[in-house]
Amino acid sequence: MNTLTKLALGLMGQLKATPMPDAAAAALPPPRRSGGMALMEALQRRASAREFDPAPLGDALLSDLLWAVAGINRPELGGRTAPSAMNAQEVQLFVAMPQGLYLYDPAAHALQPKAASDVRRVTGYQDFVDTAPLDLVYVADHARLSLVPAAQRDRYAFAAAGAMAQNAYLFCAAQGLATVIRAWFDAAALAAAMGLSADQQLLLCQTVGRPR
Repeated sequence: MNTLTKLALGLMGQLKATPMPDAAAAALPPPRRSGGMALMEALQRRASAREFDPAPLGDALLSDLLWAVAGINRPELGGRTAPSAMNAQEVQLFVAMPQGLYLYDPAAHALQPKAASDVRRVTGYQDFVDTAPLDLVYVADHARLSLVPAAQRDRYAFAAAGAMAQNAYLFCAAQGLATVIRAWFDAAALAAAMGLSADQQLLLCQTVGRPR
């Protein structure tokens, strides 16, 4: 679906996800936590791309990606690969794929089904989001930031999401994948497609796939 069509559907309140059969929880293989490209080389290669091969990444690569973005790297503390103020871990990582919408569970290192629909096209006005293998959606659960004044919660959440997105960028650079962070989407349509609550705020989306 092209950008103009999405904009028109959005104005009419008709930009919606594509219904799919119910999805089951998906366990992920253990992430590979050693080896890989040197950090400075990954930084040299870090870039945004907007053309993606629609082929799925595969379970092993998806597992490594999600752990890099938001996985637990210090089990004794529950610490993650990205920083979070007061360890609130308020930013949730959703994964939109052709077979459905999932929430990444770092403790179980698994994908929990959240919506039996393909919401990829609702994650942005760009046409490439419809066919890329996955779109990451960063969502703030402000109920987890109860110690922070309400007026300041946005900045904490966006800072945490930015760190997670950069983890994804560096992982993609190291693995030869393409990615781009995005903030241009219909927030109302996407929140409805994802079934978000009043305490949850959409922050950013990020498309990931092999370069085309």
